[in-house]
Amino acid sequence: MKYITEYRDPQLAQAYLKEIRKTVTRPWSIMEVCGGQTHSLVKNGILELLPKEINMIHGPGCPVCVTPLNLIDKAIYLAKEKGVILGSFGDMLRVPGSKQSLLEAKAEGADIRILYSPLDAVKIAAENPDKEVVFFAVGFETTAPANALSVLHAEKLGLKNYSILASHVLVPPAIEAIMLDEESKVDGFLAAGHVCTIMGTLEYYPLVEKFQVPIVVTGFEPVDLLQGILMVLKQLESGRAEVENQYSRIVAEEGNMAAQEMIFKVFEVTDRLWRGMEVIPMSGYQIKEEYAAYDATRKFDIDLEEAKENEECIAGEIMKGIKKPFECPNFGKACTPENPLGAPMVSSEGACAAYYHFANLQEVEES
Repeated sequence: MKYITEYRDPQLAQAYLKEIRKTVTRPWSIMEVCGGQTHSLVKNGILELLPKEINMIHGPGCPVCVTPLNLIDKAIYLAKEKGVILGSFGDMLRVPGSKQSLLEAKAEGADIRILYSPLDAVKIAAENPDKEVVFFAVGFETTAPANALSVLHAEKLGLKNYSILASHVLVPPAIEAIMLDEESKVDGFLAAGHVCTIMGTLEYYPLVEKFQVPIVVTGFEPVDLLQGILMVLKQLESGRAEVENQYSRIVAEEGNMAAQEMIFKVFEVTDRLWRGMEVIPMSGYQIKEEYAAYDATRKFDIDLEEAKENEECIAGEIMKGIKKPFECPNFGKACTPENPLGAPMVSSEGACAAYYHFANLQEVEES
């Protein structure tokens, strides 16, 4: 299969590993921003194969994991107390809110549906004119165009019973927050290929200039990641800091202009709270005033008390790269996919879930 099998070639992977071993001369810490990259690194055993000098740090690039507790509580409130039909991507259902998850609310009778596209939610709204339909719009820049399109499509159809509960977060401000955190020690970044497919690479040049760290955009297959690690490593070893694009088969420097136009027609940039972390300035999207009728928070005037995070969960430290999942005392014990304390254990992009399902922990810890 073009662009898949060739990036899983064992011989090519070994060649990159050999070149990485030849290139590295001292310890370096490299953060892969995206949870999809984390899962690929763990699942394919790359962490164990890298030389001990390279420390891969797992970043906050799991949108489900960083969705604030209060927003999950709002989604449950809408489904249970307001009687809306709530649509959501499947990843969100088992993420714990302050009292229960969406899945538990569904088991109690709330009409919560797993959907594959926000346009499915628009269709449900059209078919159920007597019911309010809300789509829980979670994601990075990657999913924002489809969520924006759902608002425009609902407007075109004249639907008054459709809205979205938006929880969009942005990657570049998260990288800046990590670099400004005194506890985070990152020498270089692997940026998320799918985000850059939409937004391009131009947003990363100011970050490289400000912090003098290499940023290499990569894909998600083993060879993608190994080539990206080598590209970062060569910059670090030679004292350079540049933006490079390993994922050039998909990512253009300017990104997808049509998708960006869709985003900025419906959304505007705002400060955003990241679960387990803090409010990061200008790190999220909110619906513009002209589309306020499609903003579930405004439409339903939701006013819930901010709930406290589970003190036993160290998800924030894990997503900032300060700690690894196996360094949490509850990992695999009090916290499992069946009984999660936090979102990284249940999301398909969560670092804890990656380690729980795929890692040989003894080898990872030794490496």
